[in-house]
Amino acid sequence: MTQLIHKTSEISNSVKIGNNVSIGPYCYIDGNITIGDDTNIVSHSCIFGNTTIGNNNKIYPFTNIGCDPQDLKYEGEDSILVIGDNNTIRENVTISKGTKADNLTTQIGNSNLFMNGTHIAHDCQIGNQNIFATNAAIAGHAKILNKVIIGGLSAVQQFTTIGSYSMIGGASAVDKNIMPASLVFGNRAKLRGLNLVGLRRANFTNEEFKIIEKLHKNIEFIDTLRQDKKFMNVIGMFENYLKLHNEKIGTVKE
Repeated sequence: MTQLIHKTSEISNSVKIGNNVSIGPYCYIDGNITIGDDTNIVSHSCIFGNTTIGNNNKIYPFTNIGCDPQDLKYEGEDSILVIGDNNTIRENVTISKGTKADNLTTQIGNSNLFMNGTHIAHDCQIGNQNIFATNAAIAGHAKILNKVIIGGLSAVQQFTTIGSYSMIGGASAVDKNIMPASLVFGNRAKLRGLNLVGLRRANFTNEEFKIIEKLHKNIEFIDTLRQDKKFMNVIGMFENYLKLHNEKIGTVKE
């Protein structure tokens, strides 16, 4: 088992470190923490609490991972943070653990990019292959599905759900749910159309574009669509969204 740990870093005995892990200078790692194989913590990072970090993640300087929630209702409960594999967490990112107000868990999936200054608050559920541009701020209990891009300086209100393949323009304020494959921007954010660039990059067909457009206009169309296995990719994308979206929040409209 190969590990490269700089002598200036302080790591408690309770920390479990995998193979080929690199921990650079002046890191502080304390708690019931697991760090997976091939993860690189560059330097000057703090990792706390009940935190599990998967394999092949890269964590840049001055990050704060597993920190206490910025929530006045938090009372020190034994909550957790789970981070998957292949994530890039850039400088000054903060990711809080969960609270008892939800399921005690903040969950991060795989292959996400968190650019400089991103904040992921308590109880957030983040999927896979998302991009959070510089200083994106995601409030508590928000759910970001898969392959979403959130522009720099954008804020997402607590309890909102953002569907897969959506694009949030820079400096937007999102205070409602966003359906999959949406192009949204503004303060307050409004629906500007389908995220056609994102869908083309993901190899969706023109026929699928039309189906997605129908669902945007009438989400109940999914009941009819379920009969046609031809569109399982689209059906799955919208069904995942419907499982998570909060009806009280409403949905972003044009």
